[in-house]
Amino acid sequence: MSKSDIFANLSSIKDSDLNVEKVSVGKVISYADGIVFADELNDVQAGELVTFGEEGHGLVLNLEREKVGIIVLSGAERIKAGDFVYRTGKILSINVSDEIVGRVIDPLGQSVDGKSAIKKDKEMFLEKIAPGVIARQAVNQPLQTGVKAVDALIPIGRGQRELIIGDRNTGKSSIALASILNQRGQDVICVYVAIGQKKSTLAQFIQTLDDNGALAYTVVVSATASESASLQFLAPYSGQAVAEYFLEKGKDVLIVFDDLSKHAQAYREISLLLKRPSGREAYPGDVFYLHSRLLERACRLNKENGGGSITALPIIETQANDVSAYIPTNVISITDGQIYLETDLFNSGMRPAINIGLSVSRVGSAAQLKAMKQVAGSLKLDLAQFRELEAFAQFSSDLDATTKKQLDRGKRVSEILKQPWDQQMSVAEQVLMIYAATNGHLDGIAVTDLVSFETEFLSFARSNYVDLVKILLTGAKIEGPQDELLKKLIKEFEKTHPRFYKKEA
Repeated sequence: MSKSDIFANLSSIKDSDLNVEKVSVGKVISYADGIVFADELNDVQAGELVTFGEEGHGLVLNLEREKVGIIVLSGAERIKAGDFVYRTGKILSINVSDEIVGRVIDPLGQSVDGKSAIKKDKEMFLEKIAPGVIARQAVNQPLQTGVKAVDALIPIGRGQRELIIGDRNTGKSSIALASILNQRGQDVICVYVAIGQKKSTLAQFIQTLDDNGALAYTVVVSATASESASLQFLAPYSGQAVAEYFLEKGKDVLIVFDDLSKHAQAYREISLLLKRPSGREAYPGDVFYLHSRLLERACRLNKENGGGSITALPIIETQANDVSAYIPTNVISITDGQIYLETDLFNSGMRPAINIGLSVSRVGSAAQLKAMKQVAGSLKLDLAQFRELEAFAQFSSDLDATTKKQLDRGKRVSEILKQPWDQQMSVAEQVLMIYAATNGHLDGIAVTDLVSFETEFLSFARSNYVDLVKILLTGAKIEGPQDELLKKLIKEFEKTHPRFYKKEA
């Protein structure tokens, strides 16, 4: 046999025939600030998991001609220049099971609450293409938050993405926490993603959930301020992966991202360390895609696809009420509306400090219960007009009777919309109070008496009009008989509680 024949035979032999497995191995060029640059990983994929020895893990983000950029997820203290980097061929995923409910996990799916390890059931990809239009159905089922101002004026539907936006310390997390607490008994799984928060703040949040029995249906994904930027960057996607596990089972899920401003900052830090070109406010050009590919995964699926839903409440922190900054405008354009909290309203004692004029739900009354839609129909316009009149009235002492009446009504409506974050209200209680306010039944009551009026009025209704309360709890449209019962209830209360109806001097 000639030499040429021998080489021809050798070239025809495949690796598979010799049971040889190709292993792609690279070498660490440099490591600093949680970023590894490695070479010789010619066939690695973007988003692929790589390992550094036995315990170190990294995620490939940058693919360049001469090297790849990797963010380190674990084992950072052992990595040094010259170490080998091994491909796994796997896209980053976490193991999820039903046992994850009631637990606190890190973005890699490991428990961090000191309890037993979480049983593995299914691997869920952190990055996933959102369900298409054909797989979805219209958002027309409400997700009750228990907050009057939200459920009446900015209704949230199951499958909606509603942004909570405002300056620091204006009560953004409080609305999210109230929404989670209100899901007790509603067959909704909640996922709370903490990004860049202090450990003490998160511990208090978890304790509040536990004290109110809400931890039993909540999963907490923790990436606190002490964690690396890499883990803070992955946290929202981990939370979304957990939510999608329950979505596939046909469940309704509420997910809170607290907050995406810190998420964008973590991504900016990673991007700059990876030497990506910076753009507006030093953010990379794909920062819009960072949040859009996350929030597009919130949806309500049709019955053929399980009928579950993921409702997203992303939180964004503004600086000096600047909603026109880069990240706020990005997320506003991605979501289906926003709840805008204002510092001046918060400081004036309005809780929650919602600016009605700038807040909106683009799903609107399509996701509102009929009874609520009926009684709160004109409420938003009335309140917006009241705010304008209130500002105008400061410069005028001589007001006509109509304007004065409108201002008095607005003051009372604003007062009954005040609500402590830890006192959620049922649909029936909300409808009763808003019905009384919009129909002028509070006009003769002093503004300072409205808090005690609300407590006693609702207690009176629960005790003496049990059937009416049961009907209102269903959210069904208020027909003639129920309307008559409502009027009768208010008249009876007026007779038995005359002290509230002494007009202000």
